[in-house]
Amino acid sequence: MTFNSKPLDGACPRGARALVRANARRLAIASLLYLAAALGWSPGARAEAVYWTRITVLKSFFATSARVTYKQVTLDAADRAAIAKQLGYAPPPEQTIYYGLDAAGHVTGYAMIGQQLGQHEPITFAVLIDPKGRAERVEVMVYREPYGDEVREQRFCRQFTGKTAADPVRPGDDIVAISGASISSRSLAIGVKRALAIVERVMLHGAGHRPAAHASAGDASAGDTVARATGPVAATTPPAEPTQ
Repeated sequence: MTFNSKPLDGACPRGARALVRANARRLAIASLLYLAAALGWSPGARAEAVYWTRITVLKSFFATSARVTYKQVTLDAADRAAIAKQLGYAPPPEQTIYYGLDAAGHVTGYAMIGQQLGQHEPITFAVLIDPKGRAERVEVMVYREPYGDEVREQRFCRQFTGKTAADPVRPGDDIVAISGASISSRSLAIGVKRALAIVERVMLHGAGHRPAAHASAGDASAGDTVARATGPVAATTPPAEPTQ
């Protein structure tokens, strides 16, 4: 059986039908983009992915500590110059350092929460540092980019464990970047290195800034607020830190 391959009278040739469909798709896409622009959406935009809040990450970091407190410090010129030698740039002068205390008042560890610009948006992260200045845990708290969030996975973050301010903490050196997320990998490494350098300078080498050996709710120094680790950490947290 054979069929006439010619179009019937009044019918569109196959190529013409394909052209009509293609034009219809273009029109539909253009309409959607116009609507998205009117609503404030842009390509690559997505809602923030929040994995940790300040309260939850501090409770997790200091789960076994008897108390959690923080110290707000202003880095002086000498502090900033010393840190700049390690980082290649001077950090903002205003810094907040959290630390846990055991029942005897001894420091169990330090933590910093900060932000570092990724490809387009800041990455909010937290670093837990042991009493000797070694990175113990790194967590991505908020990720705002449309891609590259693999940097929050432990296969990447556990590379920071044991690093100190004396280490490079740099992709291509002692850190392996995530394929397809090289910028986010570098950004997180920069933030972790900064936290290590600040804690080393302020809490380990800066005797004037160190927490009291037996701090308690009754004798906490000015600028410190002490609370039980199992209690509401919100009462001990200062205002949100600026982007660093």
